[in-house]
Amino acid sequence: MHNQAVQHKDIMPTVAMPKTIQELLSARGSRLSGLQTRTDERAIALAHVRAALPGKLAGTIVSAGLEGGRLTISVAGAPWAARLRYATAGLKVRVGQSMNAEIHTVRIRVAP
Repeated sequence: MHNQAVQHKDIMPTVAMPKTIQELLSARGSRLSGLQTRTDERAIALAHVRAALPGKLAGTIVSAGLEGGRLTISVAGAPWAARLRYATAGLKVRVGQSMNAEIHTVRIRVAP
């Protein structure tokens, strides 16, 4: 009986300790670190867009991102998207200056 327990113990795989989310995100070259970088960039773009808009309109912005000269903004609702479209010319300039980036186009999306 003791012999069976030893045999069973010998074939048990060793289990690695799970990594924390912070360890996964900070691992260089991993997919998650790239995702973390992109998330950080989008958070920065969101802050710049909100800062460039009047308070009530800024509060309706759900997300923002800047990639390849295109600023993409998601807004909470079609009426707010229409109001935001009137502000795109000034938004391009203000956000471009504050982010030190050239913005060619602004794309506005209604968040689901």
